Amino acid sequence: MHTEHENRLADSDPDWPLAATRWAQITLAEDDPAHFDAGFWLRLMRDSKANATCISAGGYVAYYPTQLEYHYRSKFLGDTDPFGTLVDGARGLGMSVMARVDPHAIHADAAAAHPEWLARDRDGNPIEHWAYPGIWLTCAFTPYHREFVTEVIREIVREYGVDAVFANRWEGYYGISYSEDAQRSFRDETGLELPAEEHGEGWPEYVAWRRRRLGHLVGIWDQAVRDLRPHARFVPNMGALAARDLARDLAEPVAPLFIIDKQGRHGIEAPWAAGRNGKRNRGVFPDRPVRLITSVGPEHKYRWKDSVAPPEETKTWIVDGFAHGALPWFTKFNASVPDQRWVRPVVEAFNLHASVEPVLKDLRITAEVALLDPTRTGQLRAGDNDHEDGFYHALVEARVPFEFVSDQAMTVERLSGFKVVVLANAEQLSDDQCAILRSYVDGGGSLVAAYQSSLYDENGTRRSDFGLGDVLGVRLTEASRAVQNNYIALMDAHPLNAGFDGTTRIIGGTHIIGVASDAVTPFRFVPDFPDLPMEEVYQRDAPDKPAVVCTENAQGGRTVYFPFDLGAIFWEALQSDHGRLIANAVSWALGKTPEVTVDGPGLVDVAVHRGENEVAVALVNLTNPMAMRGAIRETLPLPPQTISVAVQGAVPRVRLLVAGVDLEPTVVDGRVEVVIPTAGLLEVVHVDWSQA
Repeated sequence: MHTEHENRLADSDPDWPLAATRWAQITLAEDDPAHFDAGFWLRLMRDSKANATCISAGGYVAYYPTQLEYHYRSKFLGDTDPFGTLVDGARGLGMSVMARVDPHAIHADAAAAHPEWLARDRDGNPIEHWAYPGIWLTCAFTPYHREFVTEVIREIVREYGVDAVFANRWEGYYGISYSEDAQRSFRDETGLELPAEEHGEGWPEYVAWRRRRLGHLVGIWDQAVRDLRPHARFVPNMGALAARDLARDLAEPVAPLFIIDKQGRHGIEAPWAAGRNGKRNRGVFPDRPVRLITSVGPEHKYRWKDSVAPPEETKTWIVDGFAHGALPWFTKFNASVPDQRWVRPVVEAFNLHASVEPVLKDLRITAEVALLDPTRTGQLRAGDNDHEDGFYHALVEARVPFEFVSDQAMTVERLSGFKVVVLANAEQLSDDQCAILRSYVDGGGSLVAAYQSSLYDENGTRRSDFGLGDVLGVRLTEASRAVQNNYIALMDAHPLNAGFDGTTRIIGGTHIIGVASDAVTPFRFVPDFPDLPMEEVYQRDAPDKPAVVCTENAQGGRTVYFPFDLGAIFWEALQSDHGRLIANAVSWALGKTPEVTVDGPGLVDVAVHRGENEVAVALVNLTNPMAMRGAIRETLPLPPQTISVAVQGAVPRVRLLVAGVDLEPTVVDGRVEVVIPTAGLLEVVHVDWSQA
C-alpha cells in the first residue's frame, strides 16, 4: 500500500476547493488496469491546463490493492495500482486529487454475506441491478453506507492522502427501499410506515426524512475524511439539481463545493442549460464553488458512454457553463481511447477558461433580475420544467442578465439585491414565502408572475385564491382550463404591448385562468370561438377577461401577472410574440435602463461579472441552427454586438479578453459603449475604471 503518501502530501493546498478550477476525471472500467496508458492521461492533464483530477478508486470496483473484505478488486488488477499511479502523476503536475467511489451496487459474494445491505421492494425482495444482472442495488439507510463505505473512504484517504472523496450514485437505490433499516428508521422518526408508492400517502414525510438521512450520511463521510486529513473533504455528486436532495442545514457546513452532474444535453434542450446549472446552485448557496461535469460523449437515454460527441457541442457546453460560474470538469468513461476526437475540444475549452480566469476569478456574477427557482423534490404537484424553460429562453433571447433564487433560500434581504423577481409558475408557495415576496414588493421590488403562481400552498393544497393576489392585483374567478385557438387582444397603449405593430391581437395560452382586476390590463382574452369548421373560425365577442395585469405602488414596485401558461407555451411553440411579451414585462418591471445592455443579431447568453471598479461581460455565442436541438456541428461567427455599461468616474479601459485587444470606448451620460466586430464561441468585455 501507499503509506508514504501521508507524509509526502501533508502540506497540499488546504484551499483546493477554490484553487481547483479545471478538472479532469477518469472513470475507469474494470479491464483498464490491464492496458490503460497513464502517460496519455498525464499529458492531457498538462496540455489542458487542468489543475485537479478525479480518479476512480473504489466502491463497486476497487482500482487499488484494498485490504477490506467484500470491497471487490478489479479482476484485472493483478499486482498493479492504477489509482496510485495516476495519483502520483497528478501530484507531480501540482494538481489537487479527488478519489471517486460508487457505492450503489455490490457483487454477489457481498450480497450473500450481507443481505441486510440490499435495497428491497415492497415484498421484501432484493433488487437486482437493472442494467447488469447478477449484481445488487444497495440501500443508503443500511450499515453498508453508514459503516462499510465509511471504511472504504478511510482506507483511500489514509493510504493515498487525497484532497477529497467524490461519491457517484451515493444515494443507493433511487426508488423507495423497504429494507428493514429503512422501515425502522422511518417509523422511529415519523411514526408512519414507508409510502406504498411515490406521491402517495406519507410522501411529504418520506421526502423530508430521506433528505435528513442523506444529509446525515454526508456528514458521516465528511467527518471520516477530515479525521484523517483536516483539509480534505467528502463531496457528493449532486446530480443536475444541485443541492436540492440534501437537507440544507446539513449540507451547508460540509460541502466545500458542488459538483453538478449534467453532462450534456439531448432532445429539445438549449445549450444555455449548461450555464443554468451554475445559476441554480448559486440560487441555493450563492458563495459556494460550482463545477459542471461534461461528458466527452453524447448525453442520451441510449447511454452511448464509450463514444464521442461532436467537438463544438462539447466546447459549447463547457464554455456556457463556466461563463455562468459552473467551472470546467470533463469526464471520460473508460481509460482506453479508441476515438480521440474529444481531446482537442476539451483542451481548447479548458485553455479558453484559463485565458479569462485571471480576470473572472476575483469578480462576482451579478444581475438585476432573478428567476425564482421553486423546490421540486418531493412536491405533490411535481411537473415538468416547461414554464421555467420558456421564461429562461425568452430572457436569453432578450439578452437580459439574470440569476436564480431558490425558494429554500428566499429572504427579503436576499431578494433586495434584485430589481425584478420572476415567477414562471411558482405554484407551491407557503404563507411565509408569500409574505417575503409581499414585503419585497412593498419595499420597491418588482414582480413578474405567470399562471398558477402562489395558487397552492407548500403541501400542494389549492388555495381559494392566489396567495399573492393582493400583490398582483387579481382575484381568482375561474380555475385553469384547457383551450385551443386562444388569443389575447391589445388594449390601451402600454409598454407591455409595445412592439406588436401591425396587429390587434396575438396568440394567448393553452391553459387559462379567470381573474378579475381593477388594475391596468394591456391585454384581454378574446372569448373562445371554434377552430373548426373553418367557416366558423371567427371572433364573435369583444375582448373581456384580463390576460395581462399591471400594477404600480408608491414605493416604486411594479407587478405583472399573466393568467395563462405563458412560459410553457413559449417553450413548446416558440412563438416570438410570447418571447417579446416576457421581455416587455421584465423591462417595464425594471423601470429603468439596465446596468448592462447587449444589442445585436443572434442568440447570445450573457453573464455579468462585477467587481468594485470593474465589470466583465461574458457573451457566449449560441447563434447556431442546432441551438435548440443538439448537437452543434460548428461555431458560426457572431455578428457585431454593441455593449453598453453604466460606469463611474472617467473613461475606463476596455479590453476583449479572448481576442486580446483593447477597444476605444465611447462614454456618454455615465455609460461606456463599445462595439465588438465579431467573436467565436466566447468573448469577455472587461471594463475597468479602477485606474481612471
